[in-house]
Amino acid sequence: MALVFPTASPVEHHLDAQKLEAAWAALAARDSKTFLVVCSDKIVFERYGEDWHADKRHYSASLAKALVGGLSLLLAIDDGLIHPDDLASQYIPQWRSDPLKAKITVRQLANHTSGLEDAELTNRDREEILAEGKTLSEHHMELPGWKGAFWRQEPDPFTPARDDAPVTFEPGSRYAYSNTGIGMLSYAVTAALKETSQKDIRSLLRARIMQPLGIGDAEWSIGYNQIFEVDGLPLVASWGGGSFTARAVARIGQLLLHNGEWDNRQIINPAVVRMALNPAAMPTPERCDGQPWPLSGLSFWLNTDGVWPELPRDAFAGAGAGDQTLLVIPSLDLVAVRNGGALDPNKSFGWQAREELLFNALAEARSFRAPYPPSPVITDIAWAPVPQIARLSMGGKTRDGSDNWPMTWADDGHLYTAYGDGYGFEPGTAEKLGMGFAVIAGGPENFTGFNIRSDAENSGYGAKGAKSSGLLMVNDLLYLWVRNADGDGKTSRLGWSHDKAKSWQWADWTFAEFGHPAFITYGQHYAGARDHYIYIASHDDASAYVNANSFALMRVPKDQLRQRDAYEFFQALDASGRPTWSPDIAERGPVFEHHGQCRRSSISYNKGLGRYLWWQQMTVDASSTDTRFKGGFGLYDAPEPWGPWTTVYFTQNWDVGPGDLGCFPSKWMSEDGQTVHLVFAGSDNFAVRRAELSVDHSKK
Repeated sequence: MALVFPTASPVEHHLDAQKLEAAWAALAARDSKTFLVVCSDKIVFERYGEDWHADKRHYSASLAKALVGGLSLLLAIDDGLIHPDDLASQYIPQWRSDPLKAKITVRQLANHTSGLEDAELTNRDREEILAEGKTLSEHHMELPGWKGAFWRQEPDPFTPARDDAPVTFEPGSRYAYSNTGIGMLSYAVTAALKETSQKDIRSLLRARIMQPLGIGDAEWSIGYNQIFEVDGLPLVASWGGGSFTARAVARIGQLLLHNGEWDNRQIINPAVVRMALNPAAMPTPERCDGQPWPLSGLSFWLNTDGVWPELPRDAFAGAGAGDQTLLVIPSLDLVAVRNGGALDPNKSFGWQAREELLFNALAEARSFRAPYPPSPVITDIAWAPVPQIARLSMGGKTRDGSDNWPMTWADDGHLYTAYGDGYGFEPGTAEKLGMGFAVIAGGPENFTGFNIRSDAENSGYGAKGAKSSGLLMVNDLLYLWVRNADGDGKTSRLGWSHDKAKSWQWADWTFAEFGHPAFITYGQHYAGARDHYIYIASHDDASAYVNANSFALMRVPKDQLRQRDAYEFFQALDASGRPTWSPDIAERGPVFEHHGQCRRSSISYNKGLGRYLWWQQMTVDASSTDTRFKGGFGLYDAPEPWGPWTTVYFTQNWDVGPGDLGCFPSKWMSEDGQTVHLVFAGSDNFAVRRAELSVDHSKK
């Protein structure tokens, strides 16, 4: 009997049913046997090929490396029996006298950086074998020497992997996929289990994973259904030789998605799960199928560096030949399983077809929705027609544009701004600047922009150059947050100017925790602020180029902005709805949550409505921050900087590119607050679009 799951419709979980059907049609045309999608612990889509069904097992191929090798390692770590940075020779005594094998760590066995040679020929040789009509299994049996012995299990697969497989490079210096390395990982784990009640990894997984998750014995098998006795160790193969129902694989994916918790029981310590999904320090993987391999954690493939650009960075997978796949995306609360023949008949293993037909299809089916309910005050927003959008020429018609454009209303009546990766306004600069400054004079219908030459200009483009994420004029002093302060897209730093951006002084401290801090702006030179504090919000990640799951809020007395020890961090709302604060940054809590979609933003106070307006960048591609030409944003409102936040406007794709940052200058808001103007960086321009807000005054 198949493992029981609750079910729900795709639309209940923000998935397009028609697009999922189209994805299944494309997969079925490529010899797929199973396609299962689970959201929020419910099956939302499940299809099987001819002569297949929910309680029929499919072979796992190298998906076993994650489901067997990875899971058994995590349990042994959780029990304190082994650590990833242990030398493998602690558990494999035959390696202690070998000059290279003695250096191999458990982690290197798990992430394919040990240097232990694989029992395979090259990828090209493998594809030639397939082209000749032979299966890889047939080819494996015919390999000469220790490689053939490994696959023929003569006398067992572990002895040739341990004694005969050479180390081909300095352990930890390179990446090279290795079945033998995963085999020796299981050897080390089994040695660590020697004094426990479950002495082999099949018994360990059955007692600690399968039974607690309700996965019956008929729904899984591993290790070629054998136990190999070597040096008194009951060894189970972990590089292949398994078979699972799609639902059993999905259930394991759910366990990992929930950080090791199942049915209110902690099966694996969450810190150990995080360890498995961290690539730590490792060399760049080799290329496969014309693409780079993903980074590897402890036997799981990771999207930490965005190798699968259409998926959120927290996505991870298990994968095997024939494109057997488990995909887990925690930020979307989604698990997917696919089994069958190779999606590309000319390749036994690769990432391109898997990415195009499975990963990208799931991303395309995802329909993002606003994370908070509609605003009770601002009931609608009407944007001026696209032809009425005002744009300023950037430093001459033939030059590149500029982006970012955070703004503040100064004591002299003008708006001050900063731009990135461009030439700004007139007079044009001789070189393209990574960060430049400008002043905007006039109203929203008749403004002009002028460049300000500054000692903070730089020519570092993209993540390599410091760029502004927020500006604030307090009385006659201009403050600036710069991002990319470490020269590599991370960390933020505070600066201030007494001469309106011409020269700057800098704090001797940074925020390594925040990648895009922005001031909450009020009226002219901070007039009309709610109290004597300055409030600052940032998505909760060190990098301006990575999505986070939440935003953080901090505050500092207006006259102590330059003092790091004066800052306090929002923790939560108490039982009365009042904010609680802590001087300890580690105790911060989320002020706004939107899994996988928190990034660059700005907040302006609308005095006429008594509401805060929070613009937040968003794209359909949950790992990219480039929305210059296509993408969307969310606009939220609240009566206080800490909420409660509600939704004014939300779109995956605006009718024009919204750019990477938008803001509503308080100078360009009508007295009643119902006419506002969005400054945005669409198409790398300084662009302004009017909006009319419909308001329920009884709810103000």
